[in-house]
Amino acid sequence: MQTTNIRPMRWRDIEPVHDIESISFPNTTWTVEMFWSELAGAPETRWYVVAEQGERIVGYAGLMTVGADADVQTLSVASDVRRSGLGNRLLAELMAEASRRGCTRIFLEVRADNDSARRLYERNGFEVIARRPDYYAPGLDAVMMRRSIERVEP
Repeated sequence: MQTTNIRPMRWRDIEPVHDIESISFPNTTWTVEMFWSELAGAPETRWYVVAEQGERIVGYAGLMTVGADADVQTLSVASDVRRSGLGNRLLAELMAEASRRGCTRIFLEVRADNDSARRLYERNGFEVIARRPDYYAPGLDAVMMRRSIERVEP
């Protein structure tokens, strides 16, 4: 098995990240411009990481922080490396960064029909707090989830 390295996302990573995005979320794919916009907010309010095996990007995740709250903006893993624990590692990176930034709560929304992602978040201590009907598209609800995190003083 090849070693997977997690590091901050760079501008040159946007194209391979977008390739994973369009396969993972075909109906709600972020545009390349949306990723550019998110990275423009780093490091003040945004933090994005990629997972790479050799030269290949195999996953990514993003976080927004405002005050004591953090929000998982996105998280995805290439289909051929799913169920390897990489989603857990990426989520752990986001939670650790939120803690380093002084956040005490972390939120996310996930498609109600995305059972594997919901299980990932539930295994990591997230609880359902609300449902947003038709959030992604008509008939595609979002489940809102939250988890408390310990604040780490810088």
